[in-house]
Amino acid sequence: MKIEPFKIHVPQSEVDSLRARLANTRWAPELDNEDWSSGVNGTYLRELMTYWQDGFDWRAQEARINSFPQFRTEIDGVPIHFIHVRGKGPNPVPILLNHGWPWTFWDFKDIIMALADPAAHGGDPKDAFDVIVPSLPGFAFSGPLRRTDVGYVETADLWVKLMRELGYERFITHGGDAGAFVSARLGHAHPESIIGVHLSFPILPGVAHDAGDPADFTPEERTLVEGQDRGPGAFVHVLINAFDPQTLAWAMHDSPVGLAAWMLLRRRAWSDCHGDVETKFDKDTLLTHLSLYWFTESFIGSQLFCRASVFPQPMALVNDIKPEISVPTAVAVLPKDLVYKPRSIVAAHSDLRQWTLFPSGGHFGAAEEPKLMTEDIRSFVGPLREH
Repeated sequence: MKIEPFKIHVPQSEVDSLRARLANTRWAPELDNEDWSSGVNGTYLRELMTYWQDGFDWRAQEARINSFPQFRTEIDGVPIHFIHVRGKGPNPVPILLNHGWPWTFWDFKDIIMALADPAAHGGDPKDAFDVIVPSLPGFAFSGPLRRTDVGYVETADLWVKLMRELGYERFITHGGDAGAFVSARLGHAHPESIIGVHLSFPILPGVAHDAGDPADFTPEERTLVEGQDRGPGAFVHVLINAFDPQTLAWAMHDSPVGLAAWMLLRRRAWSDCHGDVETKFDKDTLLTHLSLYWFTESFIGSQLFCRASVFPQPMALVNDIKPEISVPTAVAVLPKDLVYKPRSIVAAHSDLRQWTLFPSGGHFGAAEEPKLMTEDIRSFVGPLREH
């Protein structure tokens, strides 16, 4: 396995082409959608796209990303991009952070250095981590995919190989959304390689993904679930991702406005932003994620990953070990996330060591609540450091 240093440099011609496409947008008609009830509101979308065209400084964001040490390699024919920051402390523990969709690796930007260099971020050097943040196969610079069979199952196997190549026989894994599937799979299928599993999205091997039997919920948990949005539109993307990815991709790869609308809706609807997406993600952050998808032409790669993962089904079991996640496990509960499982169910199917109900936050856990997530990871891993 050849691992090479990597820096992002998007050709200026691509930046200019994006601006030209934005300038020549053919806008759809819109009726009675001030409240976003039919999807993304045109007034805000135009405002954001105008900034993408004339105000957004891609080069500044590119330089910010490039301030982190990045690498690329290929494993089993799959190109892999990752950030790798060595910890500053007496005994850093390796941690691999798994993003989701429509996330990118950059959703962890505000916790990477806090984990790697805790003394510089109000913590204790003994809590230092070696931080590895890969792009999921098909996403951003982990592409282009040349296979259609790489989902979370295959990714867990790839990550074990990657970490061993980096010199880590055992490591912590954290994940939200699709990354929670990867992390849960690692804890189930590769317990010999995993020190602990930290999830911000409660996915369990062999257990249905929905909320579960109401009898399993405490009164507090029932209140929490009732406050989450599980309307008919919350999971429509799963069906499209799984069954019609290429049809959607023709539009998304041709229209930056179409790509922006599709992903912006999820950022607004799934975060704890109370209808104002910029309370959680400012314009520069939103557009950096969109630019990463656009410049790398990776929308279809992200869809193929989702299709190969078959997310609507429970995660298949590959061994008889009980509990199914047999390594120490922690769950950070975000009150406005899309999926919730009662603590009793999580405890029955994992070696649950820590359960934290955050006061705020939605589906993009580490990006929305970086300080809380950093502290929760530190707290969980602290007792595991000597094992």
